[in-house]
Parts: sequence; structure tokens; C-alpha cells
Amino acid sequence: MEHIESGKPQQNAYVERSNRTVRYEWLSQYLWKDLEEVQQYATQWMIDYIHHRPNMNLGGITPKQRLAMAA
Repeated sequence: MEHIESGKPQQNAYVERSNRTVRYEWLSQYLWKDLEEVQQYATQWMIDYIHHRPNMNLGGITPKQRLAMAA
């Protein structure tokens, strides 16, 4: 198993891009009461991001719309 060298985040650009999205799109936008609130919001955000956001790889439609078209 290979590990990322210290100070070399570009070695795992996919994870760094994901971290940046989380940080700038919602984590730094709100004041949180507690960790539970952050976890609940993160779960909901992930569901929306993965299932309800238009995906350019699917031609600009959501995965839910793609499934409906296949049926």
C-alpha cells in the first residue's frame, strides 16, 4: 500500500477536490451548534450531492432521472 507523502496533497487530487468542495460549499458557510448537527447536515448534503444534483457524465440529468428513463 502506498501512502501520500507529507506536504504532497496533489498526489490524491480526487480527495483534495472533495475536501475543498465540502469546506467551501457548506462547512465554512454556517455556524454549528454541535457535532451532531454537522453530521446530520453532512449526511443530507451527501445524499443531495450524489442523487439529486445534475451530473454532467449523465448528460446534465440527475441519477434519479436516469433511472426513470431506463425503466
